[in-house]
Amino acid sequence: MEKKIALVVGATGLVGGNLVNVLLEAPEYEKVIVWVRKSTGINNKKLEEKIINFELLDTYKLEDRVNHIFCCLGTTIKKAKSKEAFKRVDLEYIVSLVKKAKENDVSQFLVISAMGANIKSAVFYKKVKGQMETDISNLWLRGLKIFRPSLLLGDRSEFRVGEKAAEVISKCIPFIFNGTFKKYKPVYGNTVAKAMYKVAVEEKAGIEAFDSEVIQIKGTI
Repeated sequence: MEKKIALVVGATGLVGGNLVNVLLEAPEYEKVIVWVRKSTGINNKKLEEKIINFELLDTYKLEDRVNHIFCCLGTTIKKAKSKEAFKRVDLEYIVSLVKKAKENDVSQFLVISAMGANIKSAVFYKKVKGQMETDISNLWLRGLKIFRPSLLLGDRSEFRVGEKAAEVISKCIPFIFNGTFKKYKPVYGNTVAKAMYKVAVEEKAGIEAFDSEVIQIKGTI
């Protein structure tokens, strides 16, 4: 089996941090490169860190024969401080990465979007996510995989009220997410990370989107 090289962008976030650990343990990968603003603090011989300025993302090149790119970039309007800054991270940076993937014949590009992403949505967050999905889908890639998780659970560096509330509800009254509401069941960041890894190593061509229910299944089997 030919060993692969992975690039993780957004490796210090909830999903990205879990994903790096999953890939470092995966036998399919000989090297895991991360592009980050600050060090992950992980010491592993398979890991190669590159501290970058995301404002200059277009200027960076893929120095290795990267097979898979995992894009875990994402912010909030509150954290970004403006809609323009949010759009830069959740749309423009990702489109830039897809262009790099295409130029370097990367076989799999995997990206985190959001449940309800829709370019026609009246909700700014969902509209930007939908725009991102549309724009990158229009840039032909060998394999493009889009993940749309519901609320994410796990340890974050910052506190998010909605996610903590969902975590309490899912533990205290889990039956609320059965039936019609099953698709809204919160999913752990580590589950999303495992699902992304499993989809990547399948090496399937074409564009495919995974909603939260499917992510739950793929990330736990």
